[in-house]
Amino acid sequence: METRFKLTRLVRTQSSEIYLVWDNDKRIGQIDIHYAHDTVHATVLFEADLTVSEEEELLAQIDDDVVSSYLPRFEREDFVAHVFRGEEISRYTDCSGTMDDIDTDDDDEDAHEE
Repeated sequence: METRFKLTRLVRTQSSEIYLVWDNDKRIGQIDIHYAHDTVHATVLFEADLTVSEEEELLAQIDDDVVSSYLPRFEREDFVAHVFRGEEISRYTDCSGTMDDIDTDDDDEDAHEE
């Protein structure tokens, strides 16, 4: 089945993952997923307005493509997603150099191309 949204994983640990969400070439959000035994928790941050049906479509895709590959529906107690609307206003890092040295547009394009 073809899906509308593209998910690009940024980070993966033993108990969590972070994905960027793309609609064509536009970044529309980020998902933080945490695996806690038999319950999976997600925080979904939308940077664009989506209809309720688009949100449901994306949550179903997250469940099918990411969450169920870790813990299938029949093996887990619950999948809980908290959905927020916001915008990225800044980014902080401990890396050497100044924030001016970090080109966020190139980072976003690189993450989308992976």
